[in-house]
Amino acid sequence: MTQPACAYADAGVNLDEADQAKLRMRDAIRSTLGPEALGAMGGFGGLFAIGGLGLRDPVLVSSIDGVGTKLKIAFALNRHESVGKDLVAHCVNDILVCGARPLFFLDYLALGAIDGDQAVAVVRGVAEGCREARCALIGGETAAMPGFYAPGEYDLAGTIVGVVERDRIISGQAIRADDVAIGFPSLGLHTNGYSLARHVFERDDVSATPPELGRSLGDELLLPHRCYLDDVTPLLEAGLVAGMAHITGGGLVDNTPRVLPDGLGADFDATQWDVLPIFRLIQRRGDIAWDEMARVFNLGIGFVVFTHPEQLERALALAGPAGARVIGSVRAWDGSQSGTPRVRVEGLA
Repeated sequence: MTQPACAYADAGVNLDEADQAKLRMRDAIRSTLGPEALGAMGGFGGLFAIGGLGLRDPVLVSSIDGVGTKLKIAFALNRHESVGKDLVAHCVNDILVCGARPLFFLDYLALGAIDGDQAVAVVRGVAEGCREARCALIGGETAAMPGFYAPGEYDLAGTIVGVVERDRIISGQAIRADDVAIGFPSLGLHTNGYSLARHVFERDDVSATPPELGRSLGDELLLPHRCYLDDVTPLLEAGLVAGMAHITGGGLVDNTPRVLPDGLGADFDATQWDVLPIFRLIQRRGDIAWDEMARVFNLGIGFVVFTHPEQLERALALAGPAGARVIGSVRAWDGSQSGTPRVRVEGLA
């Protein structure tokens, strides 16, 4: 008797499920595409025409990132659309620091086995983030990798490409001593510090509602990564930005020096913004030093814009509706001051 031939599905890769999932993703993906996106969906490469953007001297700006172990919270709650939006927001903010606006995005989703509902939810979240950022989702990869990921788990990463006129690139080199730091509030952890947060809450029920949060722990930890594109664009258009920092892993302490010119440091006063309850809960439950907290989490500030003092009033008028406020200032720093860090975050207690 002839034995049946072995099929790919026997190795854990269901091609039919993958094909159906891709068909279900199409409407969400198409909703992000404008006339600059060329070619048919499903091609080997995504095409995007920049000739019609009306730019004089365009410079492309790119970035790549992931969502980190925030995915573990999504797995635990079986909620997957929000992490796709998180991915896009993180990448948009990274290129926004250079003054760039997004053009197109590519995502990478790798799963142990194709779960159509799960994969579609993730990609729909990516597409929603792209629509909100006016960014085309022109390509991606959905990879089934049986045996590589635990059942029900996946990894997610994305690449963004944006554009800025060469003479409007924001490098931070315009920042000078006595400039003012304007902070834009975060919604929560965004996509950083989850390994420490999960360690602190490893014995907790994510469906429980700690009194200080007013929502379940799971809901709190899945709060979205805020996209600052629309908040910051008016300041860029008005020429009020000397430099910017996206406050991701490393907090204010490690991200701000990435844009400060040599010879400058910064002081931040945490009494000038709301250190969100989730951070105080993590600090207390984990008995974590505030200096360590300031190097791991955003602590309630997700994006910083540096502006000159004479421009502050105009900058705040534009940024105020987004909840922005003055949180610090720039000072001279040459590295020789014994015991004085380049970036200080004071008022944490």
